Amino acid sequence: MKNIREDFPILKKMHNSHRLVYFDNAATTQKPKQVIDAIVDLLENHNGNPHRGAHILSVEASRLYDEAREAVRKLINAKYGEEIIFVRNATEGLNLIARSYAETRLKKGDKIVIPISEHHANLVTWQRVCRVTGAELVYMYLDGEGRFTDEDLAKIDEKTKIVSFAAVSNVLGMKRPVKELVERAHRAGAIAVVDAAQAVPHMKVDVQDWDCDFLVFSGHKMLASAGTGVLYGKRGLLNDMEPFLLGGDMIEYVREQTTTFNVLPFKFEAGTENVEGAVALHAAIDYLEKIGWDNIEAHEEGLTKRCLDGMKKLPYIHIIGSTDPEEKTGVISFTIDGVHPHDAATILDSYGIAIRSGHHCAQPYGAHIHAEASNRVSFYVYNTPEEVDYFLEKLPLVRKQMGFKD
Repeated sequence: MKNIREDFPILKKMHNSHRLVYFDNAATTQKPKQVIDAIVDLLENHNGNPHRGAHILSVEASRLYDEAREAVRKLINAKYGEEIIFVRNATEGLNLIARSYAETRLKKGDKIVIPISEHHANLVTWQRVCRVTGAELVYMYLDGEGRFTDEDLAKIDEKTKIVSFAAVSNVLGMKRPVKELVERAHRAGAIAVVDAAQAVPHMKVDVQDWDCDFLVFSGHKMLASAGTGVLYGKRGLLNDMEPFLLGGDMIEYVREQTTTFNVLPFKFEAGTENVEGAVALHAAIDYLEKIGWDNIEAHEEGLTKRCLDGMKKLPYIHIIGSTDPEEKTGVISFTIDGVHPHDAATILDSYGIAIRSGHHCAQPYGAHIHAEASNRVSFYVYNTPEEVDYFLEKLPLVRKQMGFKD
């Protein structure tokens, strides 16, 4: 771990005379030197507009951009390179699916089924689809531990056209039964959309094994830079969809009154693309695969268990969802009796500990469990057991500084 931490310059940062402890990785991750260097190398030596010129810089930028796409294809085991669409983030990917697929196909009487715990990106988008098409948005409400019930799963029926869910909840940190949900969707004649923003950075993902129809994730949550995400879609579905954005590079021929569109994946990649982001994502993939997905999962599970064990000893701490570390992927959300989450985060920040506070972009779930806001700690490859112990040491001080005696 010491070797890994040396790769991340920002982890040397001091705050209030304390070494930074960064536990907000579910929001965004820090960047290793290998990713930073890849971006700098592109800008210093290969900066050109991809797929638009015959000169050396354009050719080199095109090569790097295309190599990044191939790295993503291998990462998630997509069958074809053209099934990988570069977007700004997972949110844009979900919006593309909603606008180009759902809004052109759904109608009154159809259903979209999602868990109540979904990120707003995988909820507000479907609200719009239902408003435009007359379809109904149906929620699976989960049990007290954040798991699906038979009653929830039965909502996926013959009227269902889309089942959309996170492979790992950004609030609960819980792994979802992806293959079971995809199979249920397909048995009902629906497509399955997987939000893998909290999954792809932390575990080996295989879209062919999952058999999902669409999948999205963001580069900035897996050591890459902000502004680059991925939409995976089965080739047949993507070919039948209308473009989401119109402009340069996504066209075949343009006449005064008509346009024909380019082939996949370019049909969905209008305008000058974020080559820096693609290069950063490629470097991040190489970095993570060198560590190894089994090692990443084992390390995060160890940190999660250590933290959960310590938090369970504090009676005023209430963990949201399952407390089984094997069900989680390095994410723990919790509330503290008598302390607002923003106060807790501010106090911990004074000790150099960065955690999340708020509704975590999942307000309907917060309302459902009567916890409108909460705190969240989330771990990644560069976090250490010593950082977890430091967090557990300072956590009781939150209540004390708020005037409680325990």
